[in-house]
Amino acid sequence: MKTLKIFLILFISSVTAAKAQFTKAELQVSGLTCSMCSKATEKSLRTLNFIGDIKADLNRNVFVITFKKDVPVNLDQISKKVEGAGFFVNNLKATFNFDNVKVNNNAFSYGGDSYRVVNGEGKTLAGPVMVTVVDKGFAPASVYKKYNTTDKAETGRVYHISI
Repeated sequence: MKTLKIFLILFISSVTAAKAQFTKAELQVSGLTCSMCSKATEKSLRTLNFIGDIKADLNRNVFVITFKKDVPVNLDQISKKVEGAGFFVNNLKATFNFDNVKVNNNAFSYGGDSYRVVNGEGKTLAGPVMVTVVDKGFAPASVYKKYNTTDKAETGRVYHISI
């Protein structure tokens, strides 16, 4: 009987954790000058195991990315792939599903990384919410400097996001 209870608790916690994830993103890339540049960037991004689909909008230099369900997303890998193709991330807006996510002091964890909401006071974080990554490598320097609030007590990768 104890084994069954432990199994049920583990199963329920894993099911609720699986609902919390990034679902899609809009990635604006700077430096794209032609469709070949866009194609090289798209090809590089497609090598990431958590990306399900990519659609390019050449007029706005934006890639609309759909992430695979239940596969953790690594935002740093996205930035590295864009830079590896010879371009730069100008803006990354991602939709995160906050169902079953515990947000304490405007911070939460996902996929082994920590996320700090820099402007979340008084905002309800439930269901799908569009967030903008405001870290170096994801936003212009003026935006990054405005929101850079690294806490010395934090360990591991900490992303700063705004809503």
